[in-house]
Amino acid sequence: MVIQLPDASDLSSHVHFNPEQGKVWLDEQRGILQTLPAMATIWREIVTSIGVERSRNLFMRSGFRNGEIDAELARKQRPKASLTDLFLAGPQLHMLRGMAKVVPTKLEIDPAEKQFLMEFTWVDSYEVDISLAEMGVLDLPVCWNLLGYACGFSAAIMGFDILFREVSCRGKGDSECRIIGKPLAEWEDAADYGIFSSSDSLIETLYDLQAKSIGQSSFEDGSEERIFSTLIGESAVFKKMCTMANKVATSKASVLLTGETGVGKEMIAKGIHMHSERSEMPFIALNCAAIPQELLEAELFGVEKGAFTGATHARKGRFERANMGTIFLDEVVELSARAQASLLRVLQEREFEPVGGTQTRSVDVRIIAATNEDLEEAVKLGKFRADLFYRLNVFPLHIPPLRERHDDIPLLVEFFVDKYESLYTTKTLGLTDRAMGHLLNHPWPGNIRELENTIERGVILTEKNQRITADSLLSGTSAAAQPLDVDIAIDGLTATTSTGSGHSSWADTIFEQSVSMEAVEAELVRKAMALSEDNVSKAARLLGLSRPAFAYRLAKLQTPATE
Repeated sequence: MVIQLPDASDLSSHVHFNPEQGKVWLDEQRGILQTLPAMATIWREIVTSIGVERSRNLFMRSGFRNGEIDAELARKQRPKASLTDLFLAGPQLHMLRGMAKVVPTKLEIDPAEKQFLMEFTWVDSYEVDISLAEMGVLDLPVCWNLLGYACGFSAAIMGFDILFREVSCRGKGDSECRIIGKPLAEWEDAADYGIFSSSDSLIETLYDLQAKSIGQSSFEDGSEERIFSTLIGESAVFKKMCTMANKVATSKASVLLTGETGVGKEMIAKGIHMHSERSEMPFIALNCAAIPQELLEAELFGVEKGAFTGATHARKGRFERANMGTIFLDEVVELSARAQASLLRVLQEREFEPVGGTQTRSVDVRIIAATNEDLEEAVKLGKFRADLFYRLNVFPLHIPPLRERHDDIPLLVEFFVDKYESLYTTKTLGLTDRAMGHLLNHPWPGNIRELENTIERGVILTEKNQRITADSLLSGTSAAAQPLDVDIAIDGLTATTSTGSGHSSWADTIFEQSVSMEAVEAELVRKAMALSEDNVSKAARLLGLSRPAFAYRLAKLQTPATE
């Protein structure tokens, strides 16, 4: 008996083609259209390089992941559907992707009792077509990616492990591709399911070889490039900063960290301490802006009993607690004039007096200071002592803002997702492609701290085993709440308009004043280049275009039209 599939328009309506940006979307997931001959080339190269068994495992893992993603879309589009119709979205999405025609013949599900039985056939499986064309008839089923998809989708929908097996396959000479799915416990040999929860041995081998290669190359020239284990990043500007930090770590020099708020200055300071000769001794941090000025000296240098009202007992200051170690002074520009003088004495003489004390105490502390302000300008304004600035500025180290290290955003996102999944005891499926696109295009005025807060919010708002969407990341932010105001000045046209309610559409203004599409496009290209300081890649991101698509428009603008 063939089971009637529900209407699939709720799924197919989420396929979008955007040729201007060079993108194809299925809901918030980016995809590509690929021809079978091109896919066959990849398939053949993989199978001949690593063998049939490892190739099968690789393709099944890929399919499993795809099935998990489509299960999320099914839940999103059919929130009130019966469990049967919700489950049948899997076969329908399978067909929507062009993988095969799915003909379900049996479906028995009871999640309360963890009962599941499904039988179906695949008609015109793309994997069979590839396998027959490239390898001929094999002695085992070949619908590996399709099988992994069925397992991943079913497990995500049902909430327990389900294993599908291809009991007959055209790729091994059978008349049809027939598949049966049951709960994992009902199969006598369920070893295949381990493919989806453990790393393939090939991948582990490649990683081991890569690690050994890197290790050998780093010592061949007698040098060791140490990257701080507490920091995350692979961009060129980040690695350059790490190289500088590595060099100063083993010295005794004072370090002045500069950079915008939220770039991770304290993490850099900890990294320098961890890689210094003082790593086994204390690391003491103090935000100078968080302590009232009248209490700052006592916090830094300690206080003797009776020094002031309320000082009922002697207390060590941060410097004494950091003896033989490192002290990190954040927002050092906020130090009072008196505290600056005391700090200068520590740097010059390695000694201080507690508040209310008369005896000098010696201390051996390395100072790492940080500021998000221009200390040289503060010196000119008389806000900061010049002699103290020169003492602190022995080794200046600038921490780049996140907008200058976009390549590191995916790595940081993965780290923060794992962190907050563990903190909130949940599990997401990561970010949608559209959500990641938003993160890559955001200017990040709050830098890494802002990114971390954004990811934490996304994890909190995302249901278990769902993907973090752009809406969940932007929820509650100014980007989501505020309308987009646009200033337009094209061939004499000037209009300030907004996408928010209560404002006229800028498109209406364009039509009313008969502005051509070419003029609008030219102005957008010019404005994007100006905002990005003539960086073509950044300008393309501002307009949501691929670099080639934007470069084409830029070239067209710069090349005068000929008759």
